[in-house]
Amino acid sequence: MTPAPLTGRPRCADLADAAGDAREGTAPPAEQWLLIERAGPWERSALAAFGTDVLTALSGWARETRGRIVLIRRPGRRTPDGDRPRRWFRVDARPGREEVRTGEYRSDAGLAAVPSLAGHRSDRPVALVCTHGKHDACCAIRGRPLATALAAADPEGTWECSHIGGCRFAPALVLLPHGLTYGGVGPAEALDIVRGYARGTLAPDTLRGRSSLSPVVQAAQHHARAATGMTGIDDLQPVACVAEDEGAWRVTLTRPDCTVLLRERLVTVDRPLTCAARPSGRVRVFDPVEVVHPA
Repeated sequence: MTPAPLTGRPRCADLADAAGDAREGTAPPAEQWLLIERAGPWERSALAAFGTDVLTALSGWARETRGRIVLIRRPGRRTPDGDRPRRWFRVDARPGREEVRTGEYRSDAGLAAVPSLAGHRSDRPVALVCTHGKHDACCAIRGRPLATALAAADPEGTWECSHIGGCRFAPALVLLPHGLTYGGVGPAEALDIVRGYARGTLAPDTLRGRSSLSPVVQAAQHHARAATGMTGIDDLQPVACVAEDEGAWRVTLTRPDCTVLLRERLVTVDRPLTCAARPSGRVRVFDPVEVVHPA
């Protein structure tokens, strides 16, 4: 994505673009997702709008399932929801268990029960674009045009969402149920990515990773895709991930069989990693050492 012109204080995504920060291995950790429709506006801590009972129930679900809770709204919608029914989605993003279940709620009090409700199964993929401007300005500046473009092509399957993580890679695009997280994609590129997702393929260059996999496995898949050219969503599934000597990892993948050796390191950078942060920050990098795969 072409960086926006710098005006005043440089923003975190502009600085990350200029530095060429590696995206791989940065997808937010989440084996499951809970999406709650709430028109907004959202405060910096989006879930703070809910009462204690609701927060306790939702937080318990997130701990038990390695889940992530985000607020969603239709692109451009900023008016209060009123009394109309609002949607929720509960998504299983684990490999081989991918599923979207959805339902409606009318009051915040009803949200405490949502983690245990059956809802009904939906076969429609969900595209999330982070536009949470009160958490990070880059997400709003870069995310809103992307959400608008995707909604024009698929109004039912596209939602704006609250904070995802990795704001310096804005705009963040998450494709569910697989939890594929992309960063720094423009509207035209994102449309191609969403269409490819419907066909069972992914776009490796801007993919940050799959949320249900650890950062090291996300990075290993990235380097394996570069070596093998495999772009299927279910290609290069992890079999084992073993820590070796200091910072070294051996990741075994299959479909096709492939072994990736990586070295993990933390790099201190003299710049903020979010618009609200102060320098300096630290980024995690996975350097490929060797990729072994069938000829």
